[in-house]
Amino acid sequence: MKKKKLRVEKIGGTAMSNFGKIVENVILHDKNDIYNRVYVVSAYGGITNDLLEHKKTGRPGIYKNFKDYKNYKTALIKLKKRLYKINKGFSKIGLNIVEANQFIDKRIDSAINILNSMYNVLSSGYLNRNEILLAARELLASLGEMHSAFNSANILENQGYNAEFVDLSGWNDSRELTINERIANIFSLLDPSKTICFATGYAKGTEGIMREFDRGYSEVTFSKVAVLLKADEAVIHKEYHLCSGDPLIIGEKNIRPVCNTNFDVADQLADVGMEAIHPKASKPLEKNDIPIRVKNAFDPGHEGTLITKEYICPKSKIEIVTGSESVSCIEIHDARMVSEVGFDMEIMQVLAEYDVSYICKMTNANTISIVINDKDNKRSMLNKLEKQFEIVTINEVAIVCTIGSNIAKPGIMAQASTALAKKKINILAVSQTLRQTNMQFIIEREDFLKAQKALHHALCE
Repeated sequence: MKKKKLRVEKIGGTAMSNFGKIVENVILHDKNDIYNRVYVVSAYGGITNDLLEHKKTGRPGIYKNFKDYKNYKTALIKLKKRLYKINKGFSKIGLNIVEANQFIDKRIDSAINILNSMYNVLSSGYLNRNEILLAARELLASLGEMHSAFNSANILENQGYNAEFVDLSGWNDSRELTINERIANIFSLLDPSKTICFATGYAKGTEGIMREFDRGYSEVTFSKVAVLLKADEAVIHKEYHLCSGDPLIIGEKNIRPVCNTNFDVADQLADVGMEAIHPKASKPLEKNDIPIRVKNAFDPGHEGTLITKEYICPKSKIEIVTGSESVSCIEIHDARMVSEVGFDMEIMQVLAEYDVSYICKMTNANTISIVINDKDNKRSMLNKLEKQFEIVTINEVAIVCTIGSNIAKPGIMAQASTALAKKKINILAVSQTLRQTNMQFIIEREDFLKAQKALHHALCE
């Protein structure tokens, strides 16, 4: 008998909030094929924002209360009531409300006690403040995923299926295990061919998953589980398809799902904030030759986007138009630059000092333009650059990208430039490498939406 393929699947927070549809469209979509699935789940939509801070706006959450010695206990009790309300909403699909609420009570009450102990240690001043704050951040983050994973297993069990809550949070487990050791240890006791596994998106380890990945931790857990279990495929369920453009900008009638692409394209998307998957999560999957499939959780009949190492589109074309209007361009002009070996290294050293990764860089004889995310636009960094170089300017701009696994055909740059010119959009700078997977146009911020429509119409429709 042929062995069924093992899939490790990631379900995001927005999709988890509509878990009834996830059960119908994902978990039980094919009732003859419900096992050999490990689901790594995020917290319900908005919960991690409340625990830590809002991912996009930066609005502070409970972590900031703890960090600033404010009343984190009251905030956690308030959050508990919100989690009760979420639980109540799942009663119709089988969640045992009493068990679910008791689970939340125990975890949040215990978290408050641990945070109180941390607070006392912080107040003493004897231990490293940053290490304690990082531990508090990890503790708070884990609550969201424990809640959603426990609920998921409980619902499926009450619907009559074998299901298991896989707690990677290390709750009440004092063993000093790395993340990989914890995952391997827990899954050595489970058989995914006989039970549906719901694992927490947060995983505790001695290295601290948030130390390096911060809010990208759930995708990193997903990647590590897939690699350690030698999954045949890693699936990401989102609330939308990976498409040729943003439907809110281009219009749903004009876009089309991307059916196949490669890891290089996924990296290009991540670089401007349109993540199919966190790049530090995708690299281990790519290295271990585990394909990624990005699926729309609310369109179960569609196969989604398959991302593999080898794929090159047989026909040269632009697959995706995307970009960001939250970028700034630092321009450094210095007459000493011309023919000076290693001049730009001095600039890179300043960026590295401030932990800034740039999106693209354009150069000529005496000018270097560097595009960075707005969040990395730090006055102290600019002050340092201004002291070292003749003329330093910074402008708020937008970047629009035309991306594909095979865009190397004569005239494609001319087509793109003409499309922008017809809409009277001035190209401030342009970047493309010999690999030709991404043409990047720097434009005025006010032209961002218009530019995406123009490029998509000319190159994708």
